[in-house]
Amino acid sequence: MKNEIDYVVLYAQKLKLNNQLFKQQKILIESQLKGSSSLFRNMFGNNFKKKARAYLQKTDYLKPHNP
Repeated sequence: MKNEIDYVVLYAQKLKLNNQLFKQQKILIESQLKGSSSLFRNMFGNNFKKKARAYLQKTDYLKPHNP
């Protein structure tokens, strides 16, 4: 039975053999970040980080920050 570390090792070996996999993964992650940023900017306007944080706190997805 394989565990999580086995899959990490297998993935690392595949990346070592084929650098294109790394490039594809990087493109995918950057695309997801861009999509998320665009979604929140459309929902909350230009100052989306502050407004999104307040929204997430109201929905209990994010605990309020207490300095």
